[in-house]
Amino acid sequence: MPEASIGIFDSGVGGLTVARAIIDQLPHESITYVADTARQPYGPRRIAEVRAYALEVMDHLVEHDVKMLVIACNSASAAVLRDARERYDVPVVEVIQPATRRAVRATRSGRVGVIATQATIESMAYHDAFTAAPDVLLTGVAAPRLVEYVERGETASEELIEVVRRYLEPIQAAGCDTLILGCTHYPLLTGAISYVAGDGVTLVSSADETAKDVYRILHDRDLAVGGDATPRHRFRATGDSLLFARLGRRFLGPEIDAVEVAPVGDTTYKGGPYEGDHHRLLGELPRA
Repeated sequence: MPEASIGIFDSGVGGLTVARAIIDQLPHESITYVADTARQPYGPRRIAEVRAYALEVMDHLVEHDVKMLVIACNSASAAVLRDARERYDVPVVEVIQPATRRAVRATRSGRVGVIATQATIESMAYHDAFTAAPDVLLTGVAAPRLVEYVERGETASEELIEVVRRYLEPIQAAGCDTLILGCTHYPLLTGAISYVAGDGVTLVSSADETAKDVYRILHDRDLAVGGDATPRHRFRATGDSLLFARLGRRFLGPEIDAVEVAPVGDTTYKGGPYEGDHHRLLGELPRA
């Protein structure tokens, strides 16, 4: 079982921030990443719908013999974590608690902000996580449009800056000195968010902390591969595999050399896989 891959999923490219941290911190481990692009974004959907989709994706990963599941999506973490840990025999890691721990360590004023999708904010998952830190005042703001910018590959436009500015107004008014990027897409907009937030605000991404949890659990349970193992990374999408490859290579890099089609649930994408024809990628990404 140590030779099996780590299963990671998100609705799109946002979870690649978590995948990047895992690849960097555990360079000998293989990953299998599934992007549920046919049904993205998860954020505006009802919690029950997100739960159903997430379980279908995790069923797919478990059927392909992964040794761990990483829910690299805040909306899915809020919707399905308890069910997933009861349903599967492999360890399940999520992204909300790691971000919360990091924010508690980072804040100096005890005022923390979180921007996340509508589903994550409405779930109160971050408020629940901060009950262990009663001295911290949390301000949560739904920022659903940011996912759209990431999935278009638009990371630095003036329009984006203005949207970020509006989302951060309540957080700045609350005097927060720490801001949780409560969606795994948002670290891909760190430049714009940091520009608006200012130098006095610490941005917290769950990616590095989640990778630390993955490292700890694999070693505690004797699931880590040996130090001489050669990793094999696999990427799958329930929707357009070429579109995911274009964006994924921009945000993750050359690790994405092919993207398979993942037949999950009622997804019906009829296109074929992307099999490494890099000429098809050139000039086809929208420029920020």
